[in-house]
Amino acid sequence: MHLGRRHPTPRWLRPLGRVVCALLAGAALAAPAHASDTGALRVGSKAFTESELLGALLTEVLDRHRPTVHRRALGGTRVLWRALLQDEIDLYVDYTGTLRQELLPRAAPGEAGLIAALAAQGLRLGPALGFANSYAIGMREERAAALGIATLTDLRAHPQLRLGLSHEFIDRGDGWRGLKAHYQLPQRATGLDHDLAYRALATGTLDAVDLYTTDAEIPYYHLRVLRDDRQYFPDYQARVIYRAEHAQWLEPRLQPLAGALDTAAMRRLNAAVKLDRRAVAEVAAGFAGERLGLAPRTAGRSHRAARLLRRTGEHLALVGISLGAAILVAIPLGVLAQRRRRLGQWLLGATGLLQTIPALAMLVFMLPLFGIGGPPAIAALFLYSLLPIVRSTHAGLAGIDPALRESALTLGLTARTRLLRIELPLATRHVLAGIKTAAVINIGTATLGALVGAGGYGQPILSGIRLDDPGLILEGAVPAALMALATQGGFELLERRLLPAPLRRAR
Repeated sequence: MHLGRRHPTPRWLRPLGRVVCALLAGAALAAPAHASDTGALRVGSKAFTESELLGALLTEVLDRHRPTVHRRALGGTRVLWRALLQDEIDLYVDYTGTLRQELLPRAAPGEAGLIAALAAQGLRLGPALGFANSYAIGMREERAAALGIATLTDLRAHPQLRLGLSHEFIDRGDGWRGLKAHYQLPQRATGLDHDLAYRALATGTLDAVDLYTTDAEIPYYHLRVLRDDRQYFPDYQARVIYRAEHAQWLEPRLQPLAGALDTAAMRRLNAAVKLDRRAVAEVAAGFAGERLGLAPRTAGRSHRAARLLRRTGEHLALVGISLGAAILVAIPLGVLAQRRRRLGQWLLGATGLLQTIPALAMLVFMLPLFGIGGPPAIAALFLYSLLPIVRSTHAGLAGIDPALRESALTLGLTARTRLLRIELPLATRHVLAGIKTAAVINIGTATLGALVGAGGYGQPILSGIRLDDPGLILEGAVPAALMALATQGGFELLERRLLPAPLRRAR
């Protein structure tokens, strides 16, 4: 009888298959339902405090009439604009100067031109909220006074000044490049996070930073806002932008917000979050009650334990789905790489090349393909997981003693039987080491998913960095570290379970 005729599933492979199925099924159950599946209205916001506040205020007002979710801190202007055009969100607050200079530069002059340009994209321009939040350049009052700087033109005489500007401001069409050319400024700018720039300015590391004119830090740090004496910056009136199919329902419900916020009120709300460390949703609800007469709601308020549970589910979904898919793809690729040497070199090189792409860049590459939320983060994590598993599977198979292979050939075993019954069991330790490495890397890298609205433990970390709140940072960092330690311990136990008994005794 031919020994290779039957191919029963090896004992060691069955638990691994169950692990993969559990990862995929558990992650799918842990993943939060997408807002579009429940018919909820989706409000977006950019990754800075004022935008989150305005998104929370829209949610507070609209959720009383229809289920509404706030997809907060989704990224910069282009990310929100693409999400709106691709029907991933339904509305958000932007600024007229941004729309005209950055997003719709070919729009005809005046509000009518802006309305027509938005209509061509299937969008509507909502009511003006009552304040303008312009870009500006600011310095510490004592430093500006000592140098005699009051306007942007005055900067020309001080090429030694150190400027720290937000990355978006540096790259925008109405940002640093245009400002530098308009005023013929000699300084070079360093790109860094907007909130970190304020702290660097306060400690004297920087001399000037870009500001939003409604920032709470302006009075807090006693900053001088340099006058735009040559009128470079356009008017940045805050307006609601929404998809045209919701116009009939939204128009009457957005009207109470028209003119509801002036510059002083917006600055007070920003200060309540950034300086008083109050929750964004709490501040928005307080304003809605005080100014709009909306009664406070207790339902839906998020406590720390509930937030932690939700973020754990989101993080498990990101890691579990990406890792389970990577295991299914990478182990066969590792086997193929070992069996076909020329192709193997190409496969190892390609997966290695993927690993060299910075995580932020990978997320950005995924956005046009998958939109915002969990899918782009899962796709990026999947690609990052391939190399450790492919390389470890290849190394484990390549390290098998040739004498064992010759013995299997002598017994007349088929290639498939040799692989399943002899080679993969002997390579188990290497394969599991690669999976374990990929899992631990994924848990840490998944925190960046919050930058594209994927949630998880990265959400409190990013909020804590922006608000200079160590407690919020630890709220995401500690659970992520504990999850990584638990995962590593779990794979150690799994290795003992899957390793063939003779190898366990030898070990």
